[in-house]
Order: sequence, then structure tokens, then C-alpha cells
Amino acid sequence: MGAEVEADSLGDEWKGYVVRIAGGNDKQGFPMKQGVLTNSRVRLLLSKGHSCYRPRRTGERKRKSVRGCIVDGNLSVLALVIVKKGDNEIPGLTDGSVPRRLGPKRASKIRKLFNLSKEDDVRQYVIKRALPLKEGKTKQRFKAPKIQRLITPVTIQVLFV
Repeated sequence: MGAEVEADSLGDEWKGYVVRIAGGNDKQGFPMKQGVLTNSRVRLLLSKGHSCYRPRRTGERKRKSVRGCIVDGNLSVLALVIVKKGDNEIPGLTDGSVPRRLGPKRASKIRKLFNLSKEDDVRQYVIKRALPLKEGKTKQRFKAPKIQRLITPVTIQVLFV
């Protein structure tokens, strides 16, 4: 896991691509865990903060079977991340880009995204999403998040009254 590999062996359409191995599962569905330097299955005592485990109670630990981070023939799924694009497009994977569905909600993140100063009004720069038109309606409707940590002259006036 974490190794960058040339993807030429996957077929002609993958010529020139470089992928990073991000994880995977073996034939029985046990996940690969980073840092377990073996290609077989091991039983580890996992607690809060470990991958492959979500505790149900505070302080709970559980012994779970996980797969080592070394790739071998017993894996059924291998998760790959494209690091470098190759010569040609792969249909359904690299031929189109999907825009982010939601913009930032916090005022400071919007300021950082659009390079705004403290004096600029953040509300004009909120990323809105156009909703599909309903039957018989002509006005386009938009959906926008409620901006958090927004400081306006009205909120300052309320604080000092």
C-alpha cells in the first residue's frame, strides 16, 4: 500500500498511467491495513483512531482480522488512485470531470477560496446550486448553505447592546 506503480500491465488503454495503491480487500472481505508488513491475514487489537474499526462504546477495544499491506494473489479488490495521467482518456473514468457538489459553508473558508479581505461581504460569494425546474414554473430556484461564523454589522450591534 502506498506504492506508485505503472499501470501498463492492466491493458493498452492504461499506457502511461501511474497509479498509487490505496488499499483493498481479500476474497473474504477483510480490509488491508497500512503498517501491517505481511501479505496474509492477522488478528489485531484495535481501538479508537485505528482504521478498519469503529468502537461502539468509549474505551472499547476489539480483536479484528485485517489483511497486511503487501499485495498478493489472494486480494479480490484493489483500490487505486491515478497519480499521473497517461496518453489517452479512459471512457467513464478520465474523460469527464465532475464538479464539487457543495461549496464551503464557513465564512473563513469562503474568504480563503476567493482571496477576500475581512471587509468584503462574504454573502455575495456563496456557491449556490441550481435546482431543477418544476412543471409549469419558469423561475429558476437555487439552494445555498447557511453561512457559519458570519460576522455582519447586525451581529456586532447585537453583541454590544
